[in-house]
Amino acid sequence: MKIALINENSQSSKNEIIYSALKKVVEPMGHEVFNYGMYGAEDPNSLTYVQNGILAAILLNSGAADYVITGCGTGEGAMLACNSFPGVICGYVVDPSDAYMFAQINDGNAIAMPFAKGFGWGAELNLQYVFERLFEGESGKGYPKDRVVPEQRNKKILDEVKKITYVDILTILKKLDQELLKGAVSGEKFKEYFFENCKDKEIGDFIREIVG
Repeated sequence: MKIALINENSQSSKNEIIYSALKKVVEPMGHEVFNYGMYGAEDPNSLTYVQNGILAAILLNSGAADYVITGCGTGEGAMLACNSFPGVICGYVVDPSDAYMFAQINDGNAIAMPFAKGFGWGAELNLQYVFERLFEGESGKGYPKDRVVPEQRNKKILDEVKKITYVDILTILKKLDQELLKGAVSGEKFKEYFFENCKDKEIGDFIREIVG
């Protein structure tokens, strides 16, 4: 699995802490981590939580990433931004039980975390435990056992609803403010990571026009 990490400007100083905890947990599982930044408070390629959502949608819909870890100060803005797009099911995760239940019940492909609220002693441990529960075994198995069938049915229903309520990602990208979009894909390592892993030629060609 290709897992992308995206941080926005207010919490960019914590990128290395999050990145290290994520790698420590998932690399032994055979997953790859791609750090799309921001890489610190001095990173010139600033991202807002809205741009986190745009970038997450591009990565997931193009196949350049299979899962996105993101967040902001409270985690709420990043979660709302991600869920504004097709092909993204983003959960709000604060602790390991949130992570486990989101994976097993909702079977999404992105999480948003609060990287300011409650981020004190033991924060790096909470990150590690969250990632352990999030990527523990196969997702979508349901929890608790007596709720497996309706939960799996509801997930399929949600997927079908989203196909109707959202237009395709290329239409959205073309209608977005192009400077906003360009800012979302201007990170230091975006070109290297994205074009190496993108599986959708149409999305790739359009993004190539944007980044030059």
